[in-house]
Amino acid sequence: MTVGGAMEVGGEVAVGAAPPVIELSGVSKSYPGGVHALRGVDLRIDRGELAAIVGPSGSGKSTLLHLIGTLDKPTTGTVRVAGHDVGVLSDRRLSALRARHIGFVFQHFHLAAGRNAVDNVADGLLYSGVPARARRTRARAALERVGLGHRLGHRPNELSGGEKQRVAIARALVGEPDVLLADEPTGALDTASGDVVMTLIRELHAAGTTICVITHDNEIAGSLPRRIRFRDGAVVSDSRTAGPKEMAQ
Repeated sequence: MTVGGAMEVGGEVAVGAAPPVIELSGVSKSYPGGVHALRGVDLRIDRGELAAIVGPSGSGKSTLLHLIGTLDKPTTGTVRVAGHDVGVLSDRRLSALRARHIGFVFQHFHLAAGRNAVDNVADGLLYSGVPARARRTRARAALERVGLGHRLGHRPNELSGGEKQRVAIARALVGEPDVLLADEPTGALDTASGDVVMTLIRELHAAGTTICVITHDNEIAGSLPRRIRFRDGAVVSDSRTAGPKEMAQ
């Protein structure tokens, strides 16, 4: 529901200046047996950022993805997405929040084998209330945006690995989410295809998309403007590359 131009979800209203897209305060996640996947994490991702969340296996990256993607809730602390505390929302409202604000890209694409590129991307709008014809129109526009206007009718088995990942990115973007969460987006690709996907991610960021790339690849992380390093469930460093304004000071 909209109140005075602000969006309301679960009784909270975002008014005035946009809140951080993602904000974690004192977040921990524990499992039975004394397993602590995250430990007291404070993290803020602002609109328009391109950040790498990097660390070795077991560092807490996947748990963090599940929390900021609203697929799980913290044991302690607060996770906010687009200003909304996910810990107080019902499953129905969480699903609505996820559909409206978050786009997911995974390592293995998760495309439906028997459906062409347009249908795979249009499926990203299934729970948005958009009519079928409009879904397909928006899907074609999203595929054009990622450079696949010439592959609209192709099924996954007719696409290269890099093209499949670009279809997956188009599906994540078609709902115009506040943030794109890319989990090891080049992990299943050869070097050349991975470079194409990372170039696309940078282009999307330059056009205003907020993106978090979850990766264990230090080379990819080092090429992005912000690098948040995890180890043993905690943030151990958070660094940014100086932009033109900072370089001039």
